[in-house]
Amino acid sequence: MGKTRTDAEQQIAELLRTAKKSLHLSVAFLSRLDGTTQHLEVVESSVPFLFQEGVTQVQETTLCQAILDKKLPAVIPDLKVHPAAMRLPAARMPRIRSYVSVPVTLSDGTLYGTFCAAGLTSDKDLTKRDKALMDVLASAASVIIEPQVKETERRTEIEHRLDPVVAGGGPAVALQPIVDLGTGVRVGSEALSRFPAEWERTPDVVFAEAHSVGRGDELELLALRRAAEHLQVVEGYVAMNVSPGTLMTPAFTELLAELPVDRVLLELSEHDPVEDYDALMAVLAPFRAAGLRLAIDDVGAGFSSLRHIVVTSPDVIKIDRSLVTGVDADPVRSILIRSLVDFARGLGARVVAEGIETAEEAAVLRDLAVDYGQGWHFGRPAVPEPVGAPEPEPAPAAPIPVPRPRRTLARRT
Repeated sequence: MGKTRTDAEQQIAELLRTAKKSLHLSVAFLSRLDGTTQHLEVVESSVPFLFQEGVTQVQETTLCQAILDKKLPAVIPDLKVHPAAMRLPAARMPRIRSYVSVPVTLSDGTLYGTFCAAGLTSDKDLTKRDKALMDVLASAASVIIEPQVKETERRTEIEHRLDPVVAGGGPAVALQPIVDLGTGVRVGSEALSRFPAEWERTPDVVFAEAHSVGRGDELELLALRRAAEHLQVVEGYVAMNVSPGTLMTPAFTELLAELPVDRVLLELSEHDPVEDYDALMAVLAPFRAAGLRLAIDDVGAGFSSLRHIVVTSPDVIKIDRSLVTGVDADPVRSILIRSLVDFARGLGARVVAEGIETAEEAAVLRDLAVDYGQGWHFGRPAVPEPVGAPEPEPAPAAPIPVPRPRRTLARRT
C-alpha cells in the first residue's frame, strides 16, 4: 500500500486524472526538478508497476529536461521520429512512445517541475491543443503546490538559521537587573536571550519560529542552561522564561533538578496558553516546595491573565511594559497598576514592573506600592562579570526576598 496522499496531492491527482483521461494516455504525473534529479511526486497510471510515486531519475537524462532545453518539442506524438528522444532511458524502460510535458512555474517565476502525460504507444492525435490543456492544468497545479513550497522554504530557512546557534550551545544570555523600588537595592536579574542582530527578529519571534518547526523545546532548554550558568557568577536570584509546553518536557524537569531552585524565579508568559493546569502544577509542585518561585510575565498585555494567575497562584506578578510606559503622566495606567497591586496582595504575591525608563515612572510606581522594577532606568541587559570583579557602578546585593505567606483562594464550583 502506498503512502497516504495529502489534501494537496489529492487535488493534484484529480488534475492528472483529467489529463490522462482527456489525452487517452497511459500515465500522467507531476514531477519536481531540483537541478540534478527528477522526482515523481504524484502519479496517476494505468500501469502502476511501471510508473510509481517516489521514483527518481537523473534530471539531465529525462524527456522533461530535453523539452525544457528545447531539444525536443513539448508534444511528441511518436518518439521514434526523434532520434534524440530515442536515446534517452525513457524510450527503453518503460518504453514510452508518446509524450506531452509542460513546465510548472510558481508565481515568482521559479520552475518547480513538470506536468506530464505519456503513452506506451504512439498517438498521432496528440496536438498543440493538448499542450494548451496541459498548460491550464499545470497552472492549476502550481496554485495548489505553492503554499507547500513556501512553507518548506520557510522551515528550511529557520532550520538553517538555528543550526549554528544550537550547535554553539544556544543563544547568548544577558542579565537585566531587578531592583527594590523602595531601596534601589538589586535583588535579582532576568535572563534575556540574544540572537544575531542580522536576523532582525526579537527573541519571542525566534522562539515562536523554533516551535513552529519542532525545535522550540530544544532552543528553550539551551537558553535555560545558558541562563543557569549565570547563577555561578552573580548574587541574588535569576528569573528564567519558559513556555508551558517546554516546562512539561522531561528534559526541563531534569534541568531543574540540577539547579539551586531557591535562586530561580521561573517566568511563564501570560501570552502562552496552558492546556492542562493540573499537569503543569504537578510538575512544579516538588520544586516550589524546595524554594522555586513562579512568576506570571507580561500581565496586562494578554488575554488570559486572571485565569493564568488565579490557577497558578504565583509568587510574583510582572506588569507588562505597555502599562508601565508613561504611567507618570497617565492616571488610567496608575489606576490599572494599583488594581493589579491590590490583586497581588490578595494572593500574597510580589509585583515587578517591567520597562521602567525614567525616574518619574519609577517614583510613581513606588508610590503605587509596586515592589520591584526593571528597565533601562536601572540598567540594560549585559553579560555579568564574575562575583568579585570590579564594576563601573556596582549595585548592592541583597538576599532573595522571602515571599509573604499566600492566602489560599477559594474556588467557586
